[in-house]
Amino acid sequence: MKLIIISGLSGSGKSVALHSLEDLDYYCTDNLPVGLLPAFTDKISNANEKYYEHVAVGIDARNNPDDLENFHTIIKELKAKDVHCEIIFVEAEDEVLIKRFSETRRKHPLSTSDIALPDAIKSERTLLEPISMEADIRIDTSQTNVHQLRDIIRERIHGKDEDTLALLFESFAFKNGIPKNADYVFDARCLPNPHWVQHLRPMTGNDEPVKEFLDKEAMVSTMYEDIKNFIKKWIPFFEAENRSYLTVAIGCTGGRHRSVYLANKLSTEFSTQRDNVQLRHREL
Repeated sequence: MKLIIISGLSGSGKSVALHSLEDLDYYCTDNLPVGLLPAFTDKISNANEKYYEHVAVGIDARNNPDDLENFHTIIKELKAKDVHCEIIFVEAEDEVLIKRFSETRRKHPLSTSDIALPDAIKSERTLLEPISMEADIRIDTSQTNVHQLRDIIRERIHGKDEDTLALLFESFAFKNGIPKNADYVFDARCLPNPHWVQHLRPMTGNDEPVKEFLDKEAMVSTMYEDIKNFIKKWIPFFEAENRSYLTVAIGCTGGRHRSVYLANKLSTEFSTQRDNVQLRHREL
């Protein structure tokens, strides 16, 4: 049985992530008490195996704090029972969460007449830290809309071979912040910038003229080779630790030329050697 646990901060998109898995034919249940996870998995493991082959559970801060503290032990027990368990943690910046609650006029589950919204968010982060620390993948939705979050869930989960590490190459713009789910971050801002070539400026790293421009630059080739060799060297160590995901983020100033070019080239290279290589351009 494959079990995916969806957790995260209220207002960050946890429900959207869970509904996305439901669309992918997962059996989903939300707001399950952490302490009931072992009994829940035992029950469905003994039921119709085909029907419950893929299961997703939503867990939030409305749990017994002691059970949340024991989350690591509970997950360890599940894995000892041959439950293939993956954890997704969805989050966003405090300012973004406050804005979302203000716009929707929803009440935060931990806020009361005595607890203001910023304090409730802070308390929720603390309560969910044991789950956050165990997460196989963290998704920051501060700059992600509902449709993009659904796409990310599909990319990272749907079609993933359970026995292989999913390798994601993601381009981004430093001016918009570093992707919080990145395991490795490489900075391409030192490379020659097509932005300063007038006819290349409106294009992206997906366009042939930009590719030709960067192909001719020795510094670009050197950085590409260095990143490629670094990732090749360290992937086996991640796999030895049974990691399910590895995210390599490449950034430049605008996230449109150099980072896109490098992410594309690395994705193409590793796709010839591995079955589960994914590509994402955050700013495009």
